[in-house]
Order: sequence, then C-alpha cells, then structure tokens
Amino acid sequence: MENKKPLSLPENAQRPLKEGEEYKPLLSPQKNYAEVTPYSVTVGVLMAILFSAAAAYLGLKVGQVFEAAIPIAIIAVGMTSALRKKDGLAQNVIIQSIGGCSGSVVAGAIFTLPAIYILGIEVNFFQMVLSSLLGGVLGILFLIPFRKYFVKEMHGKYPFPEATATTQVLVSGEGGGSSAKTLVAAGVIGGLYDFVIATFGAWAETVSTTVMGWGAALADKAKVVLKMNTGAAVLGLGYIVGLKYSFIICCGSLLVWLVIIPLMNLIWGGVEMAPEQIFKDYARHIGIGGIATAGVIGIIKSFSVIKSAASLAVSEFRRKPGAVEGKVARTEEDMPMKTIVWGIVIALICIFAFFAFGGVVNNVWQALVGLLIVAVISFLFTTVAANAIAIVGSNPVSGMTLMTLIVASLVLVAVGLKGNAGMVAALVIGGVVCTALSVAGSFITDLKIGYWIGSTPRKQEGWKFLGVAVSAVTVCGVMLVLNKTYGFTGDQALVAPQANAMAAVIQPLMSGSGAPWLLYGIGAAIAIVLNFCKVPALPFALGMFIPIDLNLPLVVGGAISWFVSTRSKDAALNAARQEKGTLIASGFIAGGALMGVVSAILKFANVDIFLTEWNAAWGEAVAIVPFLALVAYTIFASLNVPRLIKQ
Repeated sequence: MENKKPLSLPENAQRPLKEGEEYKPLLSPQKNYAEVTPYSVTVGVLMAILFSAAAAYLGLKVGQVFEAAIPIAIIAVGMTSALRKKDGLAQNVIIQSIGGCSGSVVAGAIFTLPAIYILGIEVNFFQMVLSSLLGGVLGILFLIPFRKYFVKEMHGKYPFPEATATTQVLVSGEGGGSSAKTLVAAGVIGGLYDFVIATFGAWAETVSTTVMGWGAALADKAKVVLKMNTGAAVLGLGYIVGLKYSFIICCGSLLVWLVIIPLMNLIWGGVEMAPEQIFKDYARHIGIGGIATAGVIGIIKSFSVIKSAASLAVSEFRRKPGAVEGKVARTEEDMPMKTIVWGIVIALICIFAFFAFGGVVNNVWQALVGLLIVAVISFLFTTVAANAIAIVGSNPVSGMTLMTLIVASLVLVAVGLKGNAGMVAALVIGGVVCTALSVAGSFITDLKIGYWIGSTPRKQEGWKFLGVAVSAVTVCGVMLVLNKTYGFTGDQALVAPQANAMAAVIQPLMSGSGAPWLLYGIGAAIAIVLNFCKVPALPFALGMFIPIDLNLPLVVGGAISWFVSTRSKDAALNAARQEKGTLIASGFIAGGALMGVVSAILKFANVDIFLTEWNAAWGEAVAIVPFLALVAYTIFASLNVPRLIKQ
C-alpha cells in the first residue's frame, strides 16, 4: 500500500505574521483542485441530512445540542481514504462545509420555534422552514464581506479553537504519519474518557465545592460555589483558546459566581434559591447585557471594516461593464460583492413577503417593523457571533436571541401586535435572527479552515446555501414529527430547554410585563468599564453568561498550553511542543464530540447503564483523579517531541 506523505500546517499558521511575512496554505493558490465534485456535494448533503436529524432529535429529546463539524470531518477523512480519492483534502473541506450547516441551523430552529408549540399556538411547516432558511441565507450573506478581516487580517490573533481541531482532523487524516498517530491516540483517550463519564457515570462530569461539608454550607448560606467540568473535550478547548482568553473568560465567571450572586443573596436578605438557580434566573442576564454591549463596542471599533465592505460594494456597482480588476489568487476569490448585495436585497424582500403574506403579522406596517428588526440585529450581531466563535469556539446565540425576542416583543407591542399573534410574530422573527447568527458564527469556522488549507472561498460560500436549505427542511420536518409523536408539553414531552426559556420570557412581555433592564444595564456598565480599562469585553461577558463549570477547565487547558510552550530557551522546541499539544487537544475535542453523539443516542434509545448510586456517592470524590491523570498525559505527551527537533 502506498504511504502518504505526512502533512502539517505551516509553522506560522497560528501566530501573528511578522512584517512582510506571508501565510502559504497547504493547497497552492497557483493550482486548481477538484473541490466541488458530485462526490463531495452528495456526501455533504447526506451529512447535512443525517446530522440535522440527529441533532434535532437529541437537542429536543435530551437537551444536548452537539456541533457536527468534527464528526463530519472524521467521517469524510475515513471515506476519502477508503475510496482513495484524488484531491481528498480539497473535497473534504467542501463536505464538511455543506454538512456542517446541520448544527447551526438546528440550533437556530430548536432554540425558538418549539416555543410556539409550548405556548399552545399553531404554526405550519412552511413557516418553520422559511424562518430557518431565510435566516441561514441572511447569515451567510452578511458574513462574507467580513471574511478577509476575520481569517486573514486577524491571522494569529484569534485562536479559532473549533476550526483548529477540525483542520487538524482533516490535515492529519489526509497525510498520516506521526501527526495522525498523535491525533488518533488523543482522540481515543479523550473519546473513551468522555464516554465513560456520560454513559456509565464512573466519575462525575462536574466537581463542585459542595462535595465537602464546608462547601455545602457556604453554598447554602452565602450562595458561594465553584464548579468545574472534568471532560476531556473542554480541557482540549481551553488548550487551544490559550491562557490569555481563557483567563479573561474565567474572570467574568468568577465575578458572577463569587461576587454578584452572593451580593444578590445579601441584598435580598437570604433566599431559598440555590446559587445555580440565581444564576439561571437573574445573574445570567447581566452576561446578556454585557455581550450585547460588548457587541456594540466591537461594531463601533470595526466600523472601518464595515465601511470598507460597503465601499467595495459601491465600487463594484460603479464599475463599467467589461472593466477588469487585477487578477485575484484562487484562495482569495469571494463571491462578487454585487452578487452579495443583490442577494441581501432579495433575501430581505423575501423576509418581508414572508412576514406580510405568510401569516406572521397582521399588516404591511408590522411586516416592515419586523423586517427592520431582523435586518439591523442580524447585521450588527453577525460580527459578534463571528468574534465569539473565533475566541472561545462557543456562539452566545441563545443570549443574543433572547435579547432579540425582548426587543421584538416590545416593538411589536408598541405597533399594536399583542397576544398569541404577537408571540408567533416575535418567535418567528427570533427564529430568523437566531439562525442567521448561528449560521454566521459556524460559517466563519468553515472559512478559517478553508484559509488554512487553501480552499477557494467562493466555492465554500456558494455551496453553503445548499447545506442551509437541506438542513432547514430536515430539522423542521423532524420537529413536526416529534411534536406529533411526543409533544413539547406534558409528562412525556420533549425537554426543549432553550425553547422553554424563550417561551417563559416572551409570554409576560406580550402581556405587558417588563424585562430585567436593571440586570442588562449592569452588564452593559461592566462592558463599558472593561473597554476603558483595555480589557477585551466580549470574552469577559461570555464568561458571565456561560456556566462556570465550563469556564474553569478552560483556564487549566490554557495554563497547560502556556507551560509546555515556555519550558525551553529553544524557540523551535517550544513551537514543536505547542504544536503537538494542539494535536492532542484537537484529538480530545474530536473524540469527545464523536463519543458524545454516541452517548446521547444511547440515552435517546433508553439504554440505561449509568451507575446512578455509585455516581451519587463517589462520583465527585473520584473525578479529580482521572482529571489530573488527563492533565498529566497532556503535559508529558506534549513535552515529548522527537530529539531531532532539539538539535
């Protein structure tokens, strides 16, 4: 059998470029590759269908929404390797790009649309599909003008954790060699580690200070508690995020859990609620206000980028027919700006027609108001979603959608749309925005993967629309079947936690109750102060919004990354150790993502092999031991690089 030549990303793939330095992708910009083929499109569509159905089932049934990009990349690599496909790496990027729409479209749909059923209001299949489809199309079109800024101009300044892990899977799988062995070994270790936690409960997924007597008393009286996820995937994510951003994110969490929640307890004179409930019902809204304000600050700071994108659009419209620009490298070819602008115009017209004549609102005036909400919020927060994904690999789309629902509800009530009709309108508007932001956030990951590998952006952008369309039809069909089979209310109903939260927020607003403006204002004030202190406000606000148990292990992973990359005075050796650690972290994420799907499927099938009594009695006490073993493995394996590099 023919041995593949080992592949790896260039040394400057994940660091800022020096003056005059250029990043050269794996696939040469001067050559053409078979990227879009009947094989890559067909497999991509099949992946979109399969993972949209799986993600919708699992997200609504067990409350777990998984990101499909990494499992799809693993399957794509296996298939092209087994079939010995020529240009397998180029085709796998397209497969992953089309199939990866599943996770983002599913998140946009199941976060909002089931709330319509929960509130006892009817909605038809046509309305659900259009909400997801039009939102996804808008998200793609709004993001494309910012591609060069995020993937090229900010090269090496953002960690892009999910894009890093997916790219390592694609590259190592294509090239084989020691990199592939390291990735596979870490994937097996991380996957089995997380599978044992989720499926058998051999040790607790989260350890808390409440496991000790003093910690339980502190949580009960002062509402002070610390929690940490012990999973391999989250640890790997922290390694790729790095110490700087993971520390800022964790500081946001610590402010909420060690200061704000105990302070709320003191102000209210001692409450019966657990710290977790205070966070969910109150403190988390501070994070939402912080994210929204940090987003606005980011928009103001990136005004020059928005201005340059607009200038490019105007210049293309003014260009005389037949005029030719300088030749652009294949790896820098985007869809023509004229096409993007006309696409946005057509998409907005379709959204207006959908609102006005699709039974969403009562009249043309209300349809115009709804269109304005969608256009403004989707455009402004596209960059926020992309920033969040680039920094921490997690899109705060639920927080931004919640803010959208509040704004939409208040505005719709002001223009006379209340009650059931108002709730349907607000949720459909929220569904469009939620899908737009979710798709935009995941799409920047695809484009960064393509940038590192050397794909043609224009092809990724064009075929992304097919993935969104297929995923929208699939997820809405699954949702319709699940509603008729299980329902979203009642004893045996599906969990749908995000949609239940949206329903709980929107119902009082449509009946005249207010929103937690004070909490949003506190978050906004914190973001403004941070900006004046030159502290990145968005990652800090993400820390306030994301539960602390997911943020503390990020710091551990970031600290490992710093440790292994600073042990030697030899810069080349440090870089080699850092790269090997990145492979291990990517393996943890890939293995955890893949086995997380398997574990969730077993739960969905009611396969109960969880050691409930053991886990309750000893789970947290035992968990720290395998977690420390995982940390030790990551450190020693990263430091153990071939001696040839040291010379």
